[in-house]
Amino acid sequence: MKERNEGHVKKNDWMLVLGILLLICLSGAVLYGKRSSGRYVSVQVDKERFGRYDLAEDQVIEIKGGNRLEIKDGKAFMVYADCPDQICVETAPVCSTHEVIVCMPNKVIVEILE
Repeated sequence: MKERNEGHVKKNDWMLVLGILLLICLSGAVLYGKRSSGRYVSVQVDKERFGRYDLAEDQVIEIKGGNRLEIKDGKAFMVYADCPDQICVETAPVCSTHEVIVCMPNKVIVEILE
């Protein structure tokens, strides 16, 4: 009868774990490395286009439905919302392509575009 080596990690097991970790790190680098700075901010309200704004121009946009979006230093962020949860106001500023800010109660979607 063969004894089992319980509790011992073999060299091949470590190689497998290291290979998986390396693959995860490389995948993350590829996904996050492709993020590019956006040029425009697209605003939609209730699935309809509200406006498109240049990220290079500092401005404040009053959005119907009770939101206020600010564009400053190439970043967009929600500075005011009359909704109860305030998740959109607490969302970090966005500046990379396809990043979004969403205000679900007011049906507002802010997306960064190329």
